[in-house]
Amino acid sequence: MSTFLALVLVLMFSLGAPLFVVIAAAALGFFYLAEVDLSAVIIEMYRLAASPMLIALFLFAFTGYVLAESKASTRLVKLSTAFIGRAPGGLAIVSLITCAFFTALTGASGVTIVALGGMMLPALLSDKYPEKFSLGLLTTCGSLGLLFPPSLPLIIYGMVAEINIADLFLAGIVPGFLMLVLLSIYSMYQGIRCGSTGAHARFSFREVFVSVREAIWEMLLPVVVLGGIFSGYLALSEAAAITAAYVLFIEVIVYKEVKPKDLPSTIMKTVMMVGAIVVILGASLAFNSFLIDQQVPNRIIEFMQSHVESKVTFLVILNLFLLGVGCVLNIFSALVIVVPLIVPLAKSYDVNLLHLGIIFLTNLQIGYSIPPIGMDLLIASIRFERSVIYLYLASIPFIAILLLTLALITFFPALSLMLSG
Repeated sequence: MSTFLALVLVLMFSLGAPLFVVIAAAALGFFYLAEVDLSAVIIEMYRLAASPMLIALFLFAFTGYVLAESKASTRLVKLSTAFIGRAPGGLAIVSLITCAFFTALTGASGVTIVALGGMMLPALLSDKYPEKFSLGLLTTCGSLGLLFPPSLPLIIYGMVAEINIADLFLAGIVPGFLMLVLLSIYSMYQGIRCGSTGAHARFSFREVFVSVREAIWEMLLPVVVLGGIFSGYLALSEAAAITAAYVLFIEVIVYKEVKPKDLPSTIMKTVMMVGAIVVILGASLAFNSFLIDQQVPNRIIEFMQSHVESKVTFLVILNLFLLGVGCVLNIFSALVIVVPLIVPLAKSYDVNLLHLGIIFLTNLQIGYSIPPIGMDLLIASIRFERSVIYLYLASIPFIAILLLTLALITFFPALSLMLSG
């Protein structure tokens, strides 16, 4: 009977059934075969719906959509260009920094490539950067800010692994900046090599003053987002509410770029995205309850410990496994399906769960740019009208740098733990 159910699930997936439907069907089917009350599935979904973290998830996602509807990206690009656009590789570094900031707020949902890609690609090409380099940079930049707060995947990992999300925010800062630094060094090398015109322009204090004046409200956004959380005065959901109110104030009232009549459609987009995440989360948590009930994590631990004694070997195997997961699953599904399985395993090898979270998200970030699922590849292919294979080949140098960063993060836990303690 279980074989028949497995074949049905494979057929559903092959025919294009939504992932949450397949996962929910798996949970209901296996619970039924195990003669467990099916209300367990509903209980898991209710537990998720009652979580206060769900409010923070919605409000941060809404904040990202409001910023995407405004001209915040244009102001941020102008601000970054004024400060570092004249350095070798300056415009490429501007792209990296702006995309990382934007992705942190929009949750690596592909909005970054759509919002910034059309603006940055012509600018990079006009500054003498090769097309292949420019497309590879913009494709991999779509998920670059995944480790910076208040990234939605960070919040979801904290919810699923049941660890302090504020500590997780701190854990991602140094590894995130390490990625930016290594990618910036490569960009500087390419800027010098191709003789980009930006490197020959003079620094302008007037341009800095004008860009700061225009973007001052967005410049204060990290203080608003992180100040309350790390000061200990605000819970995550409270900080999310203040952040959403602040962004509404500056974009609707100060800049007047987002019209009140546009807010219902923005809310609808947010509801659709967060709703999809919640349904996937609920179905996956229910399925994970079945796996735990059947002691699947314990069996995996027993198998691994009987074959793998070294912590280093375990971390190598873990990274290879997670890279494979990142290639075939979207990030939200991967988080709720895989995290409950690997958390007990990681504990058995004395891997800190904050460190594990940064390893996990770094792998999934790389998976965004690797076939066959690679969401950034698919979105960039549509946005830039290039084949997925061409974009993947263009992204290989950036993926190599990200893999180097992954190795450093994996084998030097202090990078993730130095701020969070």
